[in-house]
Amino acid sequence: MIDLRSDTCSQPTEAMRHAMANAPVGDDVYGDDPTVKRLEREVAEFLGKEDAIYMVTGTMTNQVAIRAHTEHGDAVLFDQNAHVYILEGGAPAAFSGVLPRLLPGVRGVFSPDDLQAALGVPHRFFPSTVAAPAKLLCIENTHNLGGGKVWPMERLKAVCQTARQRGLALHLDGARLWHASVATGIPESEYATLFDTVSICFSKAMGAPVGSVLAGSRDFITRARRFKQQFGGGFRQAGIIAAGALYALHNNRGRLAEDHYHAKLLAEGISALPGIALDVATVETNIVRFSVTSMPATEFVDRLYERGLYVLPSGADGVRAIPYLNIAESDIRNAVAIIGSVASEHAGAAGRFGTPGAAPAGQSSAGY
Repeated sequence: MIDLRSDTCSQPTEAMRHAMANAPVGDDVYGDDPTVKRLEREVAEFLGKEDAIYMVTGTMTNQVAIRAHTEHGDAVLFDQNAHVYILEGGAPAAFSGVLPRLLPGVRGVFSPDDLQAALGVPHRFFPSTVAAPAKLLCIENTHNLGGGKVWPMERLKAVCQTARQRGLALHLDGARLWHASVATGIPESEYATLFDTVSICFSKAMGAPVGSVLAGSRDFITRARRFKQQFGGGFRQAGIIAAGALYALHNNRGRLAEDHYHAKLLAEGISALPGIALDVATVETNIVRFSVTSMPATEFVDRLYERGLYVLPSGADGVRAIPYLNIAESDIRNAVAIIGSVASEHAGAAGRFGTPGAAPAGQSSAGY
């Protein structure tokens, strides 16, 4: 089975397993685990922040960040298809009691004018207590439901500057920030400097089995530690898994361009197939999203699975595939052949379930 459902399906290498098996450990709740402390220190330095905190998932780092930035009843601004809003189980409402204010992003990218429009224009005649106070802007880079879209740096700077002028704190969901850095050549720390807090994930692109890190100021991370514990995220001998993240930080960043190459190879191989709608130019990093016009996406995905290819449906007509650490070029070429075999068999039905040439689907649908 060629498994392209997600880069979370990566397997730790033997060298990573060795590092994990030999990691010094302690009780992290008591602050005694030396490997966790080393990971937190190195990630903070890597991102140019004062401190960092290791947690089990990117959902937890994002949601602890929201909780620590806000109080119940505050408004938080998200892109309309942000992972933190769409794909984290309703956690902003459940854990932080915040009101989402949605921005009309295109593949996850919006403008300073979009932000200004969402915030409105305050006036002394309008009671300040009526609207939920906007406290936080969350930005995702790269953007999952946007097909791995990278925020253009000048646009990102302009949006962040506007947010600062309007008194908002800034959080970056950088689960795949590694890929943005590889695609642009801009260091992760240069992106991070625009934000108060940054979440980065080690169990996707970086190939570790578990874990994400939230970085920010020392005072903020002290507050975040309270909510990590409150959300049930207290570790014990967590150095065993933190060692996998440390190994990835030291050894796996240099190979990420291979994922981009494989994603582009896949996109180029299927873009001209009958019943497939895909603009290859939208594939900027390691995520490939395309539309199926010959049958419902769920049926298409089932037929691929029967022939040895595992991908995810995304909405009525969308499909997502992601290459990662353990995927070889031969796997990608075999995946192209499998998709081609299913697409060709049903070429006569193309157009019944969609419009050939449509933009990549799945921008508002599920897919981790």
